[in-house]
Amino acid sequence: MIRSCCLLTGFLLTVHTVANAQHFSLSRLFYPNITLKADYNVPSSLDGTRDYGLTRSGFYGVIPIQSEVQLGYSLRKKLDLRAVHTVMLAQFTQIQPTIDGVDTPDNGYKTLSVGVLRMQASIKDRLWVYGGGLGVTESNETFFSPQPFFWGGAARMHILGLRTQILYGSAITYNQKLRFVPVFGINKGLGHWRVSAILPFMVNANYKVTKWFNMDMMAGLNGYSGGFQVYTPEEKILRRENYRQIKTGISANAHLFSAINVSLEAGVTTFRQLRTFNSARQNLTSDTPATTPYIGASVRYITGRSGFSSKFVRKLGLGQTGINW
Repeated sequence: MIRSCCLLTGFLLTVHTVANAQHFSLSRLFYPNITLKADYNVPSSLDGTRDYGLTRSGFYGVIPIQSEVQLGYSLRKKLDLRAVHTVMLAQFTQIQPTIDGVDTPDNGYKTLSVGVLRMQASIKDRLWVYGGGLGVTESNETFFSPQPFFWGGAARMHILGLRTQILYGSAITYNQKLRFVPVFGINKGLGHWRVSAILPFMVNANYKVTKWFNMDMMAGLNGYSGGFQVYTPEEKILRRENYRQIKTGISANAHLFSAINVSLEAGVTTFRQLRTFNSARQNLTSDTPATTPYIGASVRYITGRSGFSSKFVRKLGLGQTGINW
């Protein structure tokens, strides 16, 4: 149940602007925590004459704001028992592209977003996951051409067993263009393995090696979209840039000192597209950077723990309460 909620979170955060790490987990939604992350794409050929590189760093925070059991009425006007868990999501990311080792004229992007995710489990109405959020992406050169985005969605989850769940629903996103996106997720435990997916955007296979160490194999579609201004003696010209990629990789995750998780990640990024267009959405340039390796690292700090939440996650058998963050 909780894993599916996190799947939806990962999906919604992927479809707007910033490419997060592809591996995801359950229990981080039940404890306040903050993650610091950085990754680096090795420069590769942009058009046969130039090299294109990309670095990214930032933080991601989860703050539970409500967790309770309620007695009320179902949609059919019958007495019902309902469990509700609500979290606030916050994210800041700095993106820096380079061409031949030099910062591009727009000098990189920054993204800030906030959102709320609510999970509601009911005897009569089953489980619903829904939420929404908004944010802006902006060039580092200016604060006067922000590109707003927002997302919202809802999904229904069916529990086929303590180790098997499916999820389906839909999301609406806006990032320069309004999109309707169908959602289908699956979570399946197989011994020490756990396979999770939110199709067609993200697939993850986690292997628990020990209580304090696990590994992830993942693949996903992500990217960013940002705006910037080109300054000339005559005028300021608004430009926008879209970047897309498919990342496949493997990560090693260690849980240290009961409150810290360290993760190292490496893989390749391919099927890349870099497109620049003007405010009228007329295409100006379109490039396909070559496949290239990437490396990444992250540190997650769990700022607080709840005994009730730990027992809840552990007894459901849907994920690890400490290591798989």
